[in-house]
Amino acid sequence: MTLLPHWQRTLTVALLPLLAACSSLAPLPSAAPVASQAAERRLAENIELGGRLSVRYQGPQKEEAVHGSFTWTQAPSQTRITLLSPLGQTIAIIDVSPQGASLSQAGQPVRRAADVDALTAQTLGWPLPVAGLREWLQGIAHSASGQRFVATPEASEVTTRDGWRIRYANWQPDTSSPQARPKRIDLVRNTQQAGEVSIRIAIDSWQEH
Repeated sequence: MTLLPHWQRTLTVALLPLLAACSSLAPLPSAAPVASQAAERRLAENIELGGRLSVRYQGPQKEEAVHGSFTWTQAPSQTRITLLSPLGQTIAIIDVSPQGASLSQAGQPVRRAADVDALTAQTLGWPLPVAGLREWLQGIAHSASGQRFVATPEASEVTTRDGWRIRYANWQPDTSSPQARPKRIDLVRNTQQAGEVSIRIAIDSWQEH
């Protein structure tokens, strides 16, 4: 039988409790689920959304506020947005297709333009970023540096290439997907036309076709 020197026996005895404690520690949670969720988020091609909209902006004389609801119907090459007053009256209908954009209001001639975002800003008095919202409503955007951004509850803020600061303030479960879907989206942007524009969007219904 080989005997260890006294100092080696002492060191071995001292290390045994430490090794036992380390083996009983639970493994640290992995960051893989978050990365996996981000990678799995896809852009739905055909959706119908409904919700509420709140806008604050600087009018010609004072700060203005707009409150109401909206419906959003989106297909690969067409989008229709209906803006409604709190009483359910139609404020505007916006249509976007490869041929351009149109905006109609009761008692007014239909207005058309190649750029839907310029059209909404000129007609409504405040910018509604329809082009970006096609992705933003689904939790996908492109950052100021051009990087694709996929929102999750853990990574919920981004500034886009055109200066909109997006914050995904609330989420809701999606029965058809392992991922949560955006429930409330806050948008802020400084504009020359309407000062600081703040848009709050609450999504109440979601249907994918």
